[in-house]
Amino acid sequence: MPVNPTYPGVYIQEVSSGVRTISGVATSVTAFVGRAKRGPVGEPTACFNFGEFNRRFGGLWTEGPLSYAVDDFFANGGGQALAVRLFKPGASDGVATLTIGNLKLRAANPGAWGNTLTGRVLWPEDKAAAEAVAGPLGLTENDLFDLVVEDSGTGRVETFRNLAVASGAGARRVDRVLQEGSSLVRLAKLADGSPDLPAALPPATPEPFPKGTGGDDGVALAPADYLGAQDRKTGLHALRKADLFNLLCVPPDTRGGTLDVSVRDKAAEICAELRALYIMDPPAGWDADPDTAAAKAKADVIGGAPVLSSLKNGSNAALFFPRLRKRDPLRGGQMDVFPPCGAVAGVMARTDAERGVWKAPAGIAAGIAGAEELTVKLTDSENGLLNPVAVNCLRSFPVVGRVVWGSRTLKGSDQLADDYKYIPVRRLALFIEESLYRGTQWVVFEPNDEPLWAQIRLSVGAFMQRLFRQGAFQGASPRDAYLVKCDGETTTQDDINRGIVNILVGFAPLQPAEFVVISIQQIRSA
Repeated sequence: MPVNPTYPGVYIQEVSSGVRTISGVATSVTAFVGRAKRGPVGEPTACFNFGEFNRRFGGLWTEGPLSYAVDDFFANGGGQALAVRLFKPGASDGVATLTIGNLKLRAANPGAWGNTLTGRVLWPEDKAAAEAVAGPLGLTENDLFDLVVEDSGTGRVETFRNLAVASGAGARRVDRVLQEGSSLVRLAKLADGSPDLPAALPPATPEPFPKGTGGDDGVALAPADYLGAQDRKTGLHALRKADLFNLLCVPPDTRGGTLDVSVRDKAAEICAELRALYIMDPPAGWDADPDTAAAKAKADVIGGAPVLSSLKNGSNAALFFPRLRKRDPLRGGQMDVFPPCGAVAGVMARTDAERGVWKAPAGIAAGIAGAEELTVKLTDSENGLLNPVAVNCLRSFPVVGRVVWGSRTLKGSDQLADDYKYIPVRRLALFIEESLYRGTQWVVFEPNDEPLWAQIRLSVGAFMQRLFRQGAFQGASPRDAYLVKCDGETTTQDDINRGIVNILVGFAPLQPAEFVVISIQQIRSA
């Protein structure tokens, strides 16, 4: 702050450098949307390994392709997943109830897993501790009880000490403690939404301990369940609750199924809005006959049954074909067919970590782990039918194994000649956009004049220079690789009067070497 000198002497003041460092955002946070055995409904939940997904969402589930996609993601190098569980109730709401004497509990979320819950009420063993808790609340030790809840399916046990049912019990009231501290149960509610507090203290529970009943896994999802409602953030719109995600996987709801085109459209639309890439699974009918799969896929893409009803958001979506065949541990190791989206997302995450978001996630280094074979073994000529219409092929080569062998967005068709034809170019642009969006928030409400513009050029230029030095752009010099312009030409006096500052950022992306042409010529003496 400015110094106000009042006496003769030396004054010290600290002056800000004016440098605002822009940090790059994550590039491979992958969102998964679909049904799971358990877990919060409609809430993006971070999982950093499959063990965490197993604890939160119940792990592999034969009725939920989502769980296998998440497993493929981590098996192929994925680092962070955001799981969004969707649930459609059947005859009941699917939430198990657990009645312990006069204490009515409900499972924390729907699913048949709630039927494995058991619970019991105990009297506090430490009388002195109970009395110390009860005194400040205006209660006695005889007004408190202990609650033990066990999930026999996972072995998880939760113990809550010194609970009370009195409405004035404050922080020890049973409904409040369970709401904040339990991942297994909640206190039941009355019709008006208020907690169903017992009128008297629950008695100690004799054996056998009561078990949960009435929980079920719901029914298959319809397109409307995926589409949801934007105002209530349900379905795919639950992704709006997430701070950041870069890739989106929406596996079909059933094995061998295909997502409705309206769901694919909505997924691509949300990705375009939130700066992400939708990894699309192929329709199940494409690989019904392996001998004609490539021709059928091409016919569908160019008009027979397009994968998106409109290519408006096609630059934020990419299609991969065919599907994977691998062993299912829940069915005795039998071979089954699975969607490829999770494995492809894992390959992208691995490539980002090893090379950068500007490297195409394809080639012999983009191996797919866990898959034993593909549903269709494409030849070079069949690959040649699909690549020009923006269908990214998964191929199997001797020694190398299964690999991703295509890197185009749905606007990558040769006929469209779109700027965002290639996945790495699109993802690099999304990375820059998101990083600059977050890194320039400090500009808002600053005085709109040359000192501000100079600070913007400095911070944005430093960010782009850092990417250039990492090899993200074409060009031998920064002048050839990128530009950052923010001055009186980009921001006119009329813009200043309207409170607008314009920043122009350009970059020269690296294009993948998709085709390698080797010319061989004999050298002969005359």
